[in-house]
Amino acid sequence: MAQDTTHPLLAETEPGLDRTGIRRLLAIMAALRDPQTGCPWDIEQDFASIAPYTIEEAHEVADAVARQAWDELPGELGDLLLQVVFHAQMADEAGMFDFADVVARISDKMIDRHPHIFGDESRDKSAAQQVRDWEAIKARERAAKAERGVLDGVALGLPALTRAIKLQNRAARVGFDWPGPAQVLDKIAEETRELVEARDSRDHAHLTEEFGDLMFVMANLARHLEIDPEEALRLANAKFTRRFRFIEAALAAQGRSPEDSDLAEMDALWDKAKLAERG
Repeated sequence: MAQDTTHPLLAETEPGLDRTGIRRLLAIMAALRDPQTGCPWDIEQDFASIAPYTIEEAHEVADAVARQAWDELPGELGDLLLQVVFHAQMADEAGMFDFADVVARISDKMIDRHPHIFGDESRDKSAAQQVRDWEAIKARERAAKAERGVLDGVALGLPALTRAIKLQNRAARVGFDWPGPAQVLDKIAEETRELVEARDSRDHAHLTEEFGDLMFVMANLARHLEIDPEEALRLANAKFTRRFRFIEAALAAQGRSPEDSDLAEMDALWDKAKLAERG
């Protein structure tokens, strides 16, 4: 249960403030960052040190959704919101912008990107047409920011597979794309051969490069097959976890652990796990 507090920065916003008010959260963040009375850890942070936590919290939101852990989702969304507030507080201290600017910017963007809702355009559009309109609006926004290149503005901090898809989609819009999955599969075979050659050369840097090329083409195949590669890999991770836990449980029933087993036995148990899932 939350403790009552008389911290002066909180007291300034306390009258009439309900427990869900955003002003309360902003005041808490300001108190944590106060140079004289704040938390030493929070005071030491900067944009670069906080950014990894922001990414982590976004993934934890996605994880709660994937597990349909609806009772956990408010807390995970709160953690993510705190990251926004943290960045805004640091920017405010530096005289760059504040939380109100963040809210204004996204509000203006949503209005500008939905002329069929907030403007005079017709709402009678297909989802595909709305996506095309959205991309056209984003292209105008990039041009206004002097982002002239086709690939400009694709965030470096995205997960690598997600960024690969975005880069490929951008290139595809100007005609730089394989005609279909068959040609991509041929390219995968080519990249696989090059990876084998790189392995045999024992040049680790070259091996890493060729492995990256193969993954990039695999992402391209996912795009052509209309598969989200991040989602596909998450499902594969979940399947591996389920099956390995089956192995652990089967060995534990014999009073043993994976360390007490060998690859042949665990592989046989893996096959049993596959059969159990199919059954």
